[in-house]
Amino acid sequence: MAENSTNVRARIQRWGMRAALGSAGVVAPGWVARWAERRFLTPMRPRRSRSSEGVLAQGQPRMLALRGEQVRVWSWGEGPRVLLVHGWSGYGGQLSAFVAPLVEAGFSVVTYDAPGHGRSSGRTSSLPEMAEFVADVARATGGPYAVVAHSLGAAATAVAMRNGLKVGRAVFVSPPSDPRGGIRAFSRYLGLPDGVWMRMEARIEARFGVRLRDLALPHFVPLFRRVPLHVFHDVEDREVPLAAGEAVVEAWPGARLTRTQGLGHHRILYAPEVVRQAVAFLAEGKPESLRHEVEPVAEAVTGPRAPLRLVHTA
Repeated sequence: MAENSTNVRARIQRWGMRAALGSAGVVAPGWVARWAERRFLTPMRPRRSRSSEGVLAQGQPRMLALRGEQVRVWSWGEGPRVLLVHGWSGYGGQLSAFVAPLVEAGFSVVTYDAPGHGRSSGRTSSLPEMAEFVADVARATGGPYAVVAHSLGAAATAVAMRNGLKVGRAVFVSPPSDPRGGIRAFSRYLGLPDGVWMRMEARIEARFGVRLRDLALPHFVPLFRRVPLHVFHDVEDREVPLAAGEAVVEAWPGARLTRTQGLGHHRILYAPEVVRQAVAFLAEGKPESLRHEVEPVAEAVTGPRAPLRLVHTA
C-alpha cells in the first residue's frame, strides 16, 4: 500500500532535521544543546476531544493563581477527593472517562491543565515543575484522598509525594520509571549526538537544581509502603514501554500491576474495564457503605470505546 504523501513529506523533513542537527551538533554542540533543551521543555497542545470537552463543561471551572501562573481547574461531586493528573503534552480532559464513575461511587473529582498545557498559562514545563503543581493544586483544592495520574503525570505525582504530598491511594496509568528515558528517546528521535544530549541533560539539571537520576521512581517509591498503588500499562505502549511500569510496581511495596493489550498509551485512559477496576481499587479504602456503588458505573464512562484485553494482573 502506498504511503500517504503527507507522511512521506513529514518523514523526509525529519530526516533532513536529523542530518542538520547531527552536523551542527559536531560543530556547535553547545548551541544545539540549548535549542534541544528549549524544545524538550516545550509541551505540545493537542486537539481537545468533544467527549472530553462535554465532561469538562459539566464541571465547576475556576482559575487558580499559582507560582505566577493561571491554572485552569474543574471539579465535580462531593465526598473524598480524587485528583486527576494528566501527562506531558496532555490536558485534564484526557482523564474525563474517570469523572462520572468516580462521582457515582461517592467521590469528588478535581482535574486541571498544568502550566504550559491546555488552557493554563505558560509555554514551558518540566517534571520538577509538574510535581510542584500537583502539590499546589492538591493543597488549593482541599487535599486529595487519592490520585489517578497518567504518564509523566504519574512520575510528577510520585515526586510530589516524595516531597511531602499526602495521598491515601494512587492509580498510575502508563507511568515512566526514569525521566532520563524521555531525554534519550527525544534525542534518538532527533538524531542528537551523545555529546549534545549529555549537555542538554546537564543544563536541565542545573536549571532546576536537581539530579535527574534522583527523580527515577525506583529510587524512592519504596518509601511509600503505606500507600496502595495500582498500575495499568499496555504491553504495546510505544511511548512509555511496559518495562517502566513493571519497574515502578517492583519497587513500590505491595503495588498491583494490570497489563492490557491493544490500547497503547492513550486509549487505555478510556477503556471501561480499566476505569472500572481503577474506581473499585480507590473505593477499597472507603467506608463499607459506599463500596456497593462501584460495580454499576462502567456504563457511565465517556470517551471512545476500545477493545480491551487484560492479559495479566500481578
